[in-house]
Amino acid sequence: MDDLSSFVDRIIEADCRDVLEALPTDSVDLIITSPPYAERRSKTYGGVKVDEYVSWFLPITQQLQRVLKPEGSFILNIKEPVVDGERHTFVLELIVEMRKQGWRWVEEYCWHKKNCYPGKWPNRFRDSWERCLHFTLNKKFAMYQEAVMVPMGEWRHKRLSKLSDTDKQRDTSKVGSGFGKNVSNWVDRPMAYPTNVLHLATECSNRGHSAAFPVEIPKWFIKLFTQSNDVVLDPFVGSGTTAVACEELNRRYIGIELKAEYCQIARDRLQGATQLTLWEKKGEYNVNSI
Repeated sequence: MDDLSSFVDRIIEADCRDVLEALPTDSVDLIITSPPYAERRSKTYGGVKVDEYVSWFLPITQQLQRVLKPEGSFILNIKEPVVDGERHTFVLELIVEMRKQGWRWVEEYCWHKKNCYPGKWPNRFRDSWERCLHFTLNKKFAMYQEAVMVPMGEWRHKRLSKLSDTDKQRDTSKVGSGFGKNVSNWVDRPMAYPTNVLHLATECSNRGHSAAFPVEIPKWFIKLFTQSNDVVLDPFVGSGTTAVACEELNRRYIGIELKAEYCQIARDRLQGATQLTLWEKKGEYNVNSI
C-alpha cells in the first residue's frame, strides 16, 4: 500500500503489529512511543515477561525501521524494572539487538520526573527518571536544534564578563580529556542549546490511562526532529498524548492503540485540542486567562 492518507490524523484501534505491516515504506518522519513496560500494567495490557520482552519487541522495531524515512528518528521511552532485587538488563539487551537490526543508537535523553512519589526501599532510593532512547537509520538525520533552545540565564552576565584566555580559544584540555570550549562564542547570546536531561513533571491527572506521560515530552521531541506537516507515528498511543502534541504543533499523526476505551479517551482529547487550536487561530484564546 503506497497511500498514507487513510492512516494519517487517526486514532486506530488495533494491534500495532497489524497496522505497521500495512503502512507504506519510508513514510514517517518521527516515531515516538512509550510501549508497555515489561511485567507492568498487567491489568491494562496483560504484561510482557522481562525475559521475553526483547523477542516480543524486535518484530515491531523491524517494521518501524521499514516505515521510518531515511532521515527520520525513533524516540523510545522505556525503563527497566527491578527483578529479584536488581535492575533487569532487558533494555540494554534490546539496544544491542536493535543495533544488529541496523538501528543507530544516537543518544539517550533522561526524563527527570520532578514530582515522583516519595517512598522507602531497602536497597535503593525512589525512581525519578526514565530513558528516552534516540535511534536513527543513518548518521545524518533531520534535527532542528534551534527549535528547543533555552534562555541562557542571568548567570551569564557575571560569568561571561570575566573570561580567561583559555575561555577565548578552543585548545586541548589541560587534563587531556579532549578539547576545551571557546566560551567567548556565547557572549551576548540570550539563548543556548539545552542539555539531554528533560526536567518535567509526570502527568498527575493521568487522562484515564495507567501510564500517561506529560504532553511536553512528545512536544519537545516533535519540535526537535520534525517540521510543520511532518508525520509522527505512535504505535502505542494510549490516551493520545503524542497525537495531542501533534495537533498543537501542526504535525500529522498516526496513533495506534489496542484498547477501545483508550482510543475513545484519545479521540475526546483530540477534539478538545482541535477546538483550542481553532480558538488560537481566531485570536479568541488567551493563555493568560487560564
